Amino acid sequence: MPMPKIAFIGAGSTVFAKNLLGDILSFPELSRATISLHDIDAERLRTSERVARRVAAALAAEPAIEATADRRRALDGADYVITMFQIGGYRPSTVIDFDIPKRYGLRQTIADTLGIGGIMRGLRTVPVLLDMAREMEELCPGATLLNYVNPMAINCWALSRATPIRTIGLCHSVQGTAEQLARDIGVPVEEINYLCAGINHMAFYLRFERRTAAGTEDLYPRIRRVLAEGRVPDWNRVRYDLFGRFGYFVTESSEHLSEYVPWYIKRDRPDLIDRYNIPLDEYITRCENQIAAWDAIRQLLEDESITLPVERTHEYGAYIIHSLETGQPRVVYGNVANDHLIDNLPPGACVEVPCLVDRNGIQPTRIGALPPHLAALMQTNVNVQALTVEAALTGQREHIYHAALLDPHTAAELAPDEIYALVDDLLAAHGDWLPAYHTDERYAARGLTPTNGQARR
Repeated sequence: MPMPKIAFIGAGSTVFAKNLLGDILSFPELSRATISLHDIDAERLRTSERVARRVAAALAAEPAIEATADRRRALDGADYVITMFQIGGYRPSTVIDFDIPKRYGLRQTIADTLGIGGIMRGLRTVPVLLDMAREMEELCPGATLLNYVNPMAINCWALSRATPIRTIGLCHSVQGTAEQLARDIGVPVEEINYLCAGINHMAFYLRFERRTAAGTEDLYPRIRRVLAEGRVPDWNRVRYDLFGRFGYFVTESSEHLSEYVPWYIKRDRPDLIDRYNIPLDEYITRCENQIAAWDAIRQLLEDESITLPVERTHEYGAYIIHSLETGQPRVVYGNVANDHLIDNLPPGACVEVPCLVDRNGIQPTRIGALPPHLAALMQTNVNVQALTVEAALTGQREHIYHAALLDPHTAAELAPDEIYALVDDLLAAHGDWLPAYHTDERYAARGLTPTNGQARR
């Protein structure tokens, strides 16, 4: 069987690249693949290349490994493209996404998926993904794009609208949360079957069960007992609170979820932050810790006197590639366009559903209608995603305001003029990391232009 070429775009994310490489090269059928590593950071790229060679040696694999700063070279002839980059980096862009909203009293936890931070990250990222997709149309039109870049739904929705490149968005929240719930209820995760569906970071387990000698056991009563008996982990209070109110368990972590809804982070209610143990600025703290530890981590990764541990992870990327190459059927959870998959979410929206993968390709599963209250909750996030995609694809500035006005957390904290001013400040601060946007005359005629939206701080 011919060996595929797999391009890693953003390979300077060394630890994540190491994990994916370990997953891929652990399969004998992929052990001689061509691995093309690309990053714009030459030092990080050199480290990732060294680590890739160490991973291959640890697995006794013999891939062809190349590292290049030329994205076109990495994409040329690729069968699979894996994206894992962050446009604008921690500095300046992520810091901007946190610091400027704070001036308005708007606090965030992660700011990479929804909220004002997620909107800005999407606006920075979509143009780069589309440039890359156009290169793929020229250099590897039959390739499959495996996207790990957030904001997942915004990015994948824009790609599905603007390019014919086959794309699936991948996240570990579905399988990761299942493992967490298994620990909470004391049931081995290997025994659990589930059906999950929704949107990325806000999908819900429609079924969570296991088969026993007596038949199928619904495990939701066990999860409800965790709540009733006060055994909720301190770091998971938001999700369990939502579960108690909505009846289904959501896939994304409490720190993420708290900024997707209007109820838990409020500047005039510090008691909520304490009650639900919400880690404000969590992503900032995480990044600062990673930066401080990077030199030590890099030395360990590169030190050939130390055995490099390589263990298979629960990420879906390698399994998808293996199934497409060998025909071995698997079910993964992927983010794809809503083409008659979920009836009560908008057509074309990016939804997260189970997908069968084999030699026939990636085949999403039709779910039908979600419970109406779950679909309604998701729709509040879909609105923001849709308008951010619209802004990114049309260049119309007003849709950035619209997205922010409709964002649940932002709208719960700020008045309309404050939201306009916040958007203006963020666009100015990001500068060349963002494209230029134009103003529609219909809005200019009503006086809703960027120049008169400055709010009092």
